[in-house]
Amino acid sequence: MGRKNFNAFLKNQKAEKKKKKKLEKQKKKETREHTSGLLDNMIAYVDEDGNIVDELPRESADKQKEDRSNLEE
Repeated sequence: MGRKNFNAFLKNQKAEKKKKKKLEKQKKKETREHTSGLLDNMIAYVDEDGNIVDELPRESADKQKEDRSNLEE
């Protein structure tokens, strides 16, 4: 008779262990998603002088005008 209860006890322990492991895995996944960042945060740009910057460098107005005049010719 005692053997049945022991098997049920082990079964419950395994189920609790599995549930706990699943929750830990889910927490790790959430922390990775929050800390990994987006692709935009990982992109770097090179400005006119060859320096690496985080933001997209703005082209000067003169340079844009030159490009437009070259296209019209």
